[in-house]
Formats: sequence, structure tokens, C-alpha cells
Amino acid sequence: MSASDSTPPRAVAFVPARSGSERVPGKNVRPLAGHPLLAYAIETALQSGVCERVVVSTDSDAIADAARWYGADVPFLRPSEYATSTSPDAEWLAFTLPRLEEPYELFAIVRATNPFRGPETVRRGLEQLLATPEADSLRAVELVKQHPGKMWVLAEDSRTMRPLLDQSHLDVAWHAGQYPALPPVYVQNSALEIAWSRVVAETGTREGRVVAPFFTEGYEGFNVDDEEDWERAERLLAADAASLPEVGRPPYAPAQ
Repeated sequence: MSASDSTPPRAVAFVPARSGSERVPGKNVRPLAGHPLLAYAIETALQSGVCERVVVSTDSDAIADAARWYGADVPFLRPSEYATSTSPDAEWLAFTLPRLEEPYELFAIVRATNPFRGPETVRRGLEQLLATPEADSLRAVELVKQHPGKMWVLAEDSRTMRPLLDQSHLDVAWHAGQYPALPPVYVQNSALEIAWSRVVAETGTREGRVVAPFFTEGYEGFNVDDEEDWERAERLLAADAASLPEVGRPPYAPAQ
């Protein structure tokens, strides 16, 4: 099926939530404003209205229980070999997609680590991908704050250094210029990824060969990677500077 067909393509949302978070232990089920971080990703996908199913991919029974409480499906657990800190997404996607009861033309990855991204983000992303038929996938990006043109690599003895990027062809080196004069460079964030399911089998990757940029706005791209990020998220909420998707059920309480 292609984006030009009259019938909308079927989409599934995946919320990856492995158990082995190291920088923020138990991150996926740690409460933020009363609900586990995982809940806001599930609600985002459910409320978007563009995904027929929301599936949480986890290796943990405890995370699976919390996910089901908030309305997600966990049809099976992810094998431990696909849930390490170095496991690429392509592995668990290749494991999961063929094992779903029904085929889906598209999948979205809606990560728990971006609590301030809401349902409209997912809708906007899917609309953009369907309007970009040459793309295999779409990936959230934002302008870099630390430009690679101003980055350096140390020599082996650490006595000298050279620019990370070759700038010998330039009249004025990027590291000597002001930020506004540098070519725009974007860095990926984890707010949203959407791809045609075929790319996983055809290319062995999550994104395929042609990737469209999805420009995040405001705090959509805010990512909880460490304790400092978590504390900042709490400050943003306390100051009403950012908001979370509304959760329409009581907080999850694990069975004792």
C-alpha cells in the first residue's frame, strides 16, 4: 500500500520500554506528576487517533503490567538479547512486527523518554510522512546548540588538536565564525519516529534509506536521559512551562 491509496494505511504505535535503564534506574515506571513516565507515551499514542494499536515492547513483567493498566497491549515480552543497553531498535522491531496478529503498513515509535510530546505531534508527523512519498521514514530533529563546526579532536599525545570536520576548503573556518554564519545542522531527538514497516525487512534498519526531517517545536524534543533531565522536567511542570498529556485513569499501583 502507498500513501496515494484512498484507504489510510494501518499504523501501529510502539512504546519501547526495556527494564535496564542505567542513568535513571526504573525510568519507565518512575512517577512523574503522579503517573509512571510510560503512561504519557501510551496516552500520546492512544489520543493521537491515528494508530490502530499501541504496543509496548518490554522485557519486564512489571513494566508490562503497568503498560496494560494504561491501555496498551503487551502481546509478548521482548527477548533479553534484544533489550540490552546496546541493542539497536532494528532488532526488536524485526522480532515484533512479524509476530503481531495483523499486519500494519506503518509503525510509529513513541518513546517514554519524551513526556512533553503530545498526540498532536504524532498526528502532525504521520501527515507529513504521508505527504512525502519518497521517504521511507520520518525522524524528529532540532537545530544543534553545539555546532560540529566548532568541535575538535585531540592528537594521540593530546598536545595538539584538529577540527572534527575538515574546513581547509573554507575562506573562514567554521570554528572561527559566529554561529549565525554557520550552515544549519540538525541533531536527532527521540520525540518521534514513523516508518513504513517494509523498511525493516528490506533494509535491516529502523529508518530505511530516505529519511524526512520532522522539526520539533517547544519542548516536544525534551528527552529524559539522566537525573538532571528528570529534575528539569519537574521544574518545568512546577512552573507551568510545559504540560503532559492528560491521563484519564487512576495512577498505577503495582500489586504487593
